Amino acid sequence: MYLRRVEAHGFKSFADRQRFEFGPGMTAVVGPNGSGKSNVSDAIRWALGEQSARSIRARKTEDVIFSGSEKRRPMGMAEVTLTLDNSEGWMPIDYREVTVTRRAHRTGENEYFINGQKVRLLDVQDLFRRAQVGQNSYAMMTQGLVDEVLALRPIERRDLIEEAADVHRHRLDRESTRLNSSH
Repeated sequence: MYLRRVEAHGFKSFADRQRFEFGPGMTAVVGPNGSGKSNVSDAIRWALGEQSARSIRARKTEDVIFSGSEKRRPMGMAEVTLTLDNSEGWMPIDYREVTVTRRAHRTGENEYFINGQKVRLLDVQDLFRRAQVGQNSYAMMTQGLVDEVLALRPIERRDLIEEAADVHRHRLDRESTRLNSSH
């Protein structure tokens, strides 16, 4: 399985629909300052369900929606679609290609879709968790990350290490088991 394509429309600096094609293997996004490199990685994290606005260099959901320019009016929503190659069946879904879409409106509402079907955030997270693909199974080294990690307080550093060790997934499994056994 690999990320085949990212499409962004209205997300941060991508007022016009942008399409980024990827192939199997490692990918690097390079370009001059101000070309939107960080916005590509932010779009991927966001579409995967990132809930921390700080992780995608925003303060609130509205900050990811194109805010306008001298030549363009602000947009009312942002949308990012990830297209994943599933020809080897890594994801527990009967499609050779899987699309995951997140859409945010200025009202603060977020919508999630898997292959065009409206779903909950939990469904998106569960799909990636069951495929053992998620924020802990890939690495995105963003600008200034090393300095940021070194500057963390001990408790924040612990949270980061636990995330890297995938402790969060085990906590979710334990919580889900606890909730299911109480019904």
